[in-house]
Amino acid sequence: MRAILEAARERPGGETRVSVDARSFPEAVAETEAAGRVPVIAEVKPTSPTTEGVREDDPVELAREMVAGGATALSVLTEPEHFGGSAESLRRIREAVDVPVLRKDFIMHEAQLDVVESDLVLLIARFVGEGLPDLVEAARDRGFQPLVEVHTREELTAALAAGADIVGINNRDLGKLEVDLGTFEELAPEAPEDVLLVAESGVKTVDDATRMREAGADALLVGTAIMDGDVRRNTETLTQ
Repeated sequence: MRAILEAARERPGGETRVSVDARSFPEAVAETEAAGRVPVIAEVKPTSPTTEGVREDDPVELAREMVAGGATALSVLTEPEHFGGSAESLRRIREAVDVPVLRKDFIMHEAQLDVVESDLVLLIARFVGEGLPDLVEAARDRGFQPLVEVHTREELTAALAAGADIVGINNRDLGKLEVDLGTFEELAPEAPEDVLLVAESGVKTVDDATRMREAGADALLVGTAIMDGDVRRNTETLTQ
């Protein structure tokens, strides 16, 4: 994780400030629930430090299959060195689908918001620290919907103080890389009713999905369990 953050701090930002006409994630979640399905953010993740091997399929085709399987939104890695992602993959995917797309990366400073357009952008409270309120504001000024990721009660408090209205509770401790679904169950009751909650990491089965929904998750972010095999079928299984 130290190497990932060091690389993230050194990555440049975009050359010009972006202005995004974002597809509404809360509306997409509401539409999915109205249709009687589970809102899932399916993640296009070629590789990661917690998975084995590299998936070399065309990311656009993977994204299309996920949407065909019922994904409410997509998460696209743009971190190149450890996750095999790229801004170009995100651009191509967003052009190819009509659902909201989350840019998942380790954004450390404002200029990095301008690398590529997306509908949502991930801000990890643990890593941006006191800079979180400014990054939330900077993201919204550009039209992004910031998804603020937390893992502890203190981080949740900081996210809410920064004005976050979409909060991802990560069941994975990014320091130890250990996963515990109880993390979401512990923190979710601390969030106000008007905050949209996303359960991140550790959802592998329908039972896991049900557990997170019963604990208050409005949506689930799922990577490995979808990428491991037929992405359309895996997405369908978790969204039904």
